[in-house]
Amino acid sequence: MVAHTVREVMSAVEVLVVGAGTTGLALALQAHSHGAGVRVVEKRPEPFRPSRALILHPRTLEVLRPLGVTEALLDLADTAPTADLHLGSHIVTAGLGDLELPDTAFPHLSLVRQTDVESVLTRALAGRGVVVERGVELVSVRDEGRMARAVLRSADGGIEEVRSPFVVGCDGPASTVRACAGAGWHGRPYTEEAVLADIDFGGSHGVEGAQVFAGRDGLLFLFPLGEQAPWRLLATRASADRAGRDFGQPGPPVPRAELQRLVDDAGLGAHIEHLVWSARVPLQCRLARRFRKGRLFLAGDAAHTYSPATGQGMNAGIQDAVNLGWKLAFAVDRQEPRTGVLLDSYDGERRPAARGRMLLTHTAFWAEASTGRIPSWARAVAAPLAAPVLPTVLDRRRLVAEAVRLISQLRVNYRRSPLSVDGTPRLRGAPRPGDRLPDATVSTGGPPRRLHGLLARPGVHLLLQRDADMPVDVVSPRVTVLRLTNSPGRGLLAVRPDGHVGFRCGGADAAALSGWLSLVAVAAAD
Repeated sequence: MVAHTVREVMSAVEVLVVGAGTTGLALALQAHSHGAGVRVVEKRPEPFRPSRALILHPRTLEVLRPLGVTEALLDLADTAPTADLHLGSHIVTAGLGDLELPDTAFPHLSLVRQTDVESVLTRALAGRGVVVERGVELVSVRDEGRMARAVLRSADGGIEEVRSPFVVGCDGPASTVRACAGAGWHGRPYTEEAVLADIDFGGSHGVEGAQVFAGRDGLLFLFPLGEQAPWRLLATRASADRAGRDFGQPGPPVPRAELQRLVDDAGLGAHIEHLVWSARVPLQCRLARRFRKGRLFLAGDAAHTYSPATGQGMNAGIQDAVNLGWKLAFAVDRQEPRTGVLLDSYDGERRPAARGRMLLTHTAFWAEASTGRIPSWARAVAAPLAAPVLPTVLDRRRLVAEAVRLISQLRVNYRRSPLSVDGTPRLRGAPRPGDRLPDATVSTGGPPRRLHGLLARPGVHLLLQRDADMPVDVVSPRVTVLRLTNSPGRGLLAVRPDGHVGFRCGGADAAALSGWLSLVAVAAAD
């Protein structure tokens, strides 16, 4: 019997991130970019393959932009995707690029594999000196008041105890951090499961772009994003066995004959010549009862899990990460109660957003996958009957854009957050505190520029109207001041690192601004 060495590390790591999926990598990048020392551990010895997520939303690209990774992501993405909707004998083409979304630099859905997103984020971290530690498993973690104590086990069985101010569980639906925090996990499994496969039709089917087939038993999707074959198949069907399943994780493979039957039932008329990979994936809809307990936090699938409808999983996790990462970095060298409001705001902001997404995905999944009488009739009968008028509807690009705005969380706001503050007098005609700051064309004394491009760097951004007084007490490397010369007035906005307005004021309310900066742990002494 081998006796493993136990060593306690009083490390300088300020944020321990458990899990190296897109959520954990984005959180580490956000926290590090705002000054925190981070460490990322992942129990899997290799990155998970193949991808499950395939879509990045506009809002996700926005929040990643200050971290310097969007160009690399867009280089790997299809930013002008089309989808052919097969409704009975009718085919309706929908364009999902260059939508009428003037307030974002990314007016499109982006088709990109999760593996590619992880690779870009991993390289960005490595460029900053943060290397993901693979084969390192979190055994347990507990909040000890002033610190959190985590027990890690390496691939060779060595045990390490680490103390860190903050530990974030980005470790998926079966989260060890959530279990140790006693956060609870309410919801239910779905009676349907997802079927995933990478397949090759041998070029015999003659179609291009994403394909969506509506039938009585559900939808079948084909994306030209297979990792070892040209096509990724995604379908839903009634689950044969839900007992003891590892929800959200790929299970047993699906025989080729069953996949071919799904393709035949969709009416594609193509033969699967080569099957590279397939899996049944049991699905569930669950939400953690809290996203924070002391110094332990949950993000991504550890905090919430949904059906695949509307493509929320990867996007929601990254948006969690960007919300939380800067708060941990700003709070890391300060003690409660000063940072209590800042840290509590993560749960107060992201849990309501998660509940809203849960309602959205549950409704969409019911329409997409339920074999009940009404959704089955709608897919098999009503949709084909409506198909002749759909091109007219889809040509109204504003309607499609509004649907994308809804699913991509561009409308999410934190107006009820204690971090959302109005000064005196109020600034009229500007986004409310808690709202996402929309993109716009502005001037800072030179040629017109796009606002989000000017703010594409970490930190808090203070936007002054043309005649506003310069706040004399704002001296911090975490604050960038920008004067908008094309905006008459004496007001100002303070924009959080995640792109939401935190403070607004119609005049020189220096005390209120100073109070807000102190609230988010930014002070002149920084």
